[in-house]
Amino acid sequence: MAKRIEDFTVKANRRLNNDLFVLELTGNNYLPALKPGQFLQVKVEGSPSTFLRRPVSIHDVDYDQNTIHLLIQIAGKGTEALSGIKEGEKLNIIYPLGNSFSLPVENARTLLVGGGCGVAPLLFLGKYLKSKGYKPEILLGFRNSDRIIEYDEYSSIGPVYLTTEDGSKGEKGFVTDHPVLMERRFDHICCCGPEPMMKAVAGYCSRNEIHCEVSLEHLMACGFGVCLCCVVNTVKGNLCTCTDGPVFNTKELKW
Repeated sequence: MAKRIEDFTVKANRRLNNDLFVLELTGNNYLPALKPGQFLQVKVEGSPSTFLRRPVSIHDVDYDQNTIHLLIQIAGKGTEALSGIKEGEKLNIIYPLGNSFSLPVENARTLLVGGGCGVAPLLFLGKYLKSKGYKPEILLGFRNSDRIIEYDEYSSIGPVYLTTEDGSKGEKGFVTDHPVLMERRFDHICCCGPEPMMKAVAGYCSRNEIHCEVSLEHLMACGFGVCLCCVVNTVKGNLCTCTDGPVFNTKELKW
């Protein structure tokens, strides 16, 4: 798919909690057919120390409104600058980048697993799967109940199972502690979140012979496979997360 460099206008900047916010962007051109799992590179203005673009997952897409939604966590000066952008301001992005999650086989029992801000690509994925006739279920993990975000959005897709590390909402513990993984048999699992969580989910899938794909969250300076700062070790050798990923079958990763 051809890459675009475009200025988008900020339609809304919605704060979810102390360090997570959603940007709603619209462009002058019609959006191409985007795929769940793809990402874009955002140019950060007004932050002199931020020289490189920031990679951000596509959180949601509304083709009728011609908008892209980005879920972003404040993790440094670049994302802090983005958190202060106002409605009507411009944001330059390069998109679409990377590969996408694969479609499950017909009638596959599908589970989407996300942790923290790693839930970002799963909203678009869930809506996409639902539009294709699938009935995905969703398992989300957070530190505590105050960190739970967009529960209603995910609930509109399918059943949502929650875990919190302190037990303040849903099941206590990590996503791999949720009883649904013991009570139900899934055929296809898509996962995004902290690497230890993804490794734990991948281990569960390996033991139970479940197809598993993860979206890796690596530093990506260029997005085109030139800088080599996002190399990941796989059974096929060293691959770039930005061009060969960010979505990988866990059987390919040397974890």
